[in-house]
Amino acid sequence: MNDDDLKRLGDRVATLRRHRAWSLTFLADRAGLAKSNLSRLEQGKGNPTLDTLWRLALQLEIPFSALIASAQSCVTEDDISVSLLDRQHDTPSVDIYLMALAPNAQRHASAHATGTRETLQVIAGSLQAGTENALVPLNAQAVHQFTADRPHAYLAGSQGARVLVTIFYPDEGLA
Repeated sequence: MNDDDLKRLGDRVATLRRHRAWSLTFLADRAGLAKSNLSRLEQGKGNPTLDTLWRLALQLEIPFSALIASAQSCVTEDDISVSLLDRQHDTPSVDIYLMALAPNAQRHASAHATGTRETLQVIAGSLQAGTENALVPLNAQAVHQFTADRPHAYLAGSQGARVLVTIFYPDEGLA
């Protein structure tokens, strides 16, 4: 993310936290982050990881897209990048991302809110994906849906992968 994106993201996190009347310490503890890291993020400094942003969104009870939409950019961590393509506020709320994984990249994701589902459509390359104990091998054009309210993973093959990720939030929504 560039400096402007980081500043907008930091402002968004701080606004959401204050709206809930939470202290910096309270949100940092809930999200399993160091208070200093959260402070730097709110100041528009640092380079938050995907995991950090997902944990913050979960604790703030909003979709990941609602957190990063203000940054309007691609979020990159190591060998994985995630770009928000679309966000629907209908019932259920839906986010659509393009995820690119470098060869042999791995992403282990924490559980989303109860009732959340993900659908993956592989555009190119191959990967294994799904809940941690039930990974499914997927090649180009494959589609796989799983319950994302449990820990899940994406393990890219030797050629990497480009995947369309659609997240369906529960009817009560997190929008």
